[in-house]
Parts: sequence; structure tokens; C-alpha cells
Amino acid sequence: MAKRRVKIWYDQEGDFLEVIFDESAGHFRETSSEHVMEKVDADGNIVGFSVLKVSALKDAPIEVAL
Repeated sequence: MAKRRVKIWYDQEGDFLEVIFDESAGHFRETSSEHVMEKVDADGNIVGFSVLKVSALKDAPIEVAL
């Protein structure tokens, strides 16, 4: 079985983390958390997510349904 590759990128200056499961075209949309945006393709499939203001999360984890 082939393993899936995940692209993870942290921007220290912008203070955000991005995780991409699939390099397909898509757009970001809001979630129930002010810190998390999900990236979806044209069919609504989740292809990644980003976490904004990562440094603000050092005291407590967040939980979000994607």
C-alpha cells in the first residue's frame, strides 16, 4: 500500500502552520475555531488545513472537526 505524503509548513513571521494532504487546487474556508481554516477542493473534499496564531495555543490545545 502506497503511503500518502503530507506537506507541513510553518511561517514564523505570519505565526501560522499549514498542512496540505493533496496539492490540488482549492480554497480556505472557516471552521468552528477562529484559529483553524480548512482547505477544500472544488468538490468540497478537505485537502489541508491551516492554524492561525499558533503561538497563542501554547497554553491549551484546540479541537476542531474537519
